[in-house]
Amino acid sequence: MPPTLASLVHHSALKLTVRAGEDRLDVPVRWAHVSELADPVPYMEGGELLLITALKLDAEDPEAMRRYVRRLAKAGVVGLGFAVGVNYEDIPKALVDAAEEEGLPLLEVPRRTPFLAISKAVSAAIAADQYRAVTAGFAAQRELTKQALTDGPQGLLRALAAQVDGWAALYDASGAVVGAAPEWAGRRAGRLTAEVERLRERPAPASAVVGGGGGPQRSGPDDRHDDRIELHSLGTGRRPRAALAVGTASALGTAERYAVHSAIALLTLTTERSRSLHAAQQRIGAAVLGMLLAGEPDHARAVAGDLYGGLLDAPFRVIVADATPAAAEGGGDPFDGLTEVVESAAARAGEAVLVVPEGDRLVALVADGGAAAEACAQYTASLESARATGGAGPESGDEDGLVVGLSAPAGPIAAAAAYKQAEQALSVARRRGRVFVEHEQLAAGSVLPLLADDAVKAFADGLLRALHEHDATGRGDLVASLRAWLSRHGQWDAAAADLGVHRHTLRYRMRRVEEILGRSLDDPDVRMELWLALKTTSTE
Repeated sequence: MPPTLASLVHHSALKLTVRAGEDRLDVPVRWAHVSELADPVPYMEGGELLLITALKLDAEDPEAMRRYVRRLAKAGVVGLGFAVGVNYEDIPKALVDAAEEEGLPLLEVPRRTPFLAISKAVSAAIAADQYRAVTAGFAAQRELTKQALTDGPQGLLRALAAQVDGWAALYDASGAVVGAAPEWAGRRAGRLTAEVERLRERPAPASAVVGGGGGPQRSGPDDRHDDRIELHSLGTGRRPRAALAVGTASALGTAERYAVHSAIALLTLTTERSRSLHAAQQRIGAAVLGMLLAGEPDHARAVAGDLYGGLLDAPFRVIVADATPAAAEGGGDPFDGLTEVVESAAARAGEAVLVVPEGDRLVALVADGGAAAEACAQYTASLESARATGGAGPESGDEDGLVVGLSAPAGPIAAAAAYKQAEQALSVARRRGRVFVEHEQLAAGSVLPLLADDAVKAFADGLLRALHEHDATGRGDLVASLRAWLSRHGQWDAAAADLGVHRHTLRYRMRRVEEILGRSLDDPDVRMELWLALKTTSTE
């Protein structure tokens, strides 16, 4: 620790005597400074032990000494050393009283102790403290490196928490906690998601301090959380890839600061190495995906090895994401958010996931029913909600974000079919102005929403136009009659009862429909087209 007034008083060679402020001797001394100026305050920085002989002071004037001592205390001077036997044989009572009144420690320096000896003692103690801090810092660095190599980031976090006598946590690119030490710190770290997100929005490297120090260090999740927390971004890219949180009871000392900086360097190195490995993994993933879509699952398994083997041995789903024009032109990677969410969820759950950028698309294989698939659904649901809150309607759906399609569960043999399903779901999502559509939803719903297309509506209007024009003349109700007849599967009596007319009247109207349209109602294709046209126009 740095030198204090108490350590100087206990220094046997200095022979210092305390004359005032005995209860404030534990304050650190940043430097020892000699000044005979009547007002040395402009040349002080705070934390100094001021050494004087009172050459230019009227040390016997009580009011002058009160003003002098008060200014020193306000300037942050931690102590006053008065040399006796030079200008005064003893410290004047006016100065002693002023020091006692202000609570400023006053040390009597005997004539045989030169000021230079005190300055050397302070300097030597500061140098020794700095040496201890540097030595401790190097020792901490070695321990952190050892733990990082033997036990990965979690071992590094445990070592860092021990070094700073507090806790440490690591966040992934999505802001989720991926590791914490001690174990209880995970809950504490989880409450800092908003602060971590704000830190990640700043260019790297970035840091922030949350909360304040004071009081003893807590040791459990149920204690009060007024600790001082430092947040540091990790990574060298424009957008940080991860973050480190360090919680302590008070501000970090020099040795603890060395430990934190070493941890940042090691974790950043790990992060950048992970990015390089991730790029290589993406290239392998692209090859595996290509083989699956080409109908070569055995070759795909051989190339994937253990990297994606677990994913290819169980049912998976295919995600196909497309960026809308505005998102693609907005700068940056429009798929960053989705990629981070899916990969982070898979990492936390211990799942394999295959994510491949494919031109202006993103393709991913995720385990059926796994955390990555659920994270994709939740992420797109949040985008959907934000779009709805912003007042974006279906007509603007392909202009303000991502569009994502998800296939039904499939295996390696049916990978190409699953990819086609995801593309179909993506196409439907784009037409409906949706962010996300799952292929299984299409089979579970009605086919009619799929016909919400201008070309289909134009076909329906053209097919039924002649019948509408006939009805407009008041010569009959052919459109309603046709709808009733088709809904009753061509049963004359039931359809006539629905219309409240005689069945012969209905037969006559159906012959008129055939004459006007030039088509036979005996043809099932004609009946199907007419029914779809009626349903399409009735939903407008």
